[in-house]
Amino acid sequence: MVSVNSDPVMPTALKILIAGGFGVGKTTMVAAVSEVPPLETEERMTEASLGVDDLSGVEGKSSTTVAMDFGRITIAPELVLYLFGTPGQDRFWFMWDDLATGALGAVVLADTRRLEASFASIDFFEERGIPFAVGVNCFHGRRDCTAEQVRAALDLDPATPVVLCDVRERASSKQVLLAVLEAARAKAAAHRAAARPVAL
Repeated sequence: MVSVNSDPVMPTALKILIAGGFGVGKTTMVAAVSEVPPLETEERMTEASLGVDDLSGVEGKSSTTVAMDFGRITIAPELVLYLFGTPGQDRFWFMWDDLATGALGAVVLADTRRLEASFASIDFFEERGIPFAVGVNCFHGRRDCTAEQVRAALDLDPATPVVLCDVRERASSKQVLLAVLEAARAKAAAHRAAARPVAL
C-alpha cells in the first residue's frame, strides 16, 4: 500500500514593524526572536552625531541603526512573521512610510524612564490606522510602572495592548508579537462587523 503525503503547508508571511524611540531596544528585540541571523545596520556613533541625535537617557549608547533591522520568526507552521526594526532618530524618519507599506501591525517599544520618546511612533501608527501593541521594555528586570499606568501616561485607546517585557528574552518578546497579532485580528473583526449590512 502506497501512502500519499499531503501537500506541504505554505505559510502565510506577515510584516511587523518594531518601532520606538532612540535606544529603546528595537535591535535587541529583533535579534532575540529571529530564527535566522538578523540583518542589522548598526553603525558606530561618531562626533558627527553630536548635537543631532538626542542621547538623553541613553548617554552610554555607542552605536545606532541607520537603516533598519530585519529578522524572521515562525509563530506556527502556517504563520511566519517578518520583522522590520525602524531607526529611532528623527533624521531617519523619512524611511518609515516605506517600511510601513504592507505592514499588518507594529510594536511600539517604550522605556518608562523616557516615555515621551514613544509619542511619535504611536502618532505614526494611529494616523495610518495600523494596529499596534506597546511593549514596555523593563531594562534590567525593573518594573517601575504597571501596564495600566503606562496606558494612562501614553493616553492609549483601551483596546491597545500593553505588555511588560524584557526584549533580551525570546519568550518575552514573542508575547509582545502575539499581542500585535491579536490587535490586528480584533481590528479586522471590527471592520467586518462595521461593513456587515444591517437587517431591516
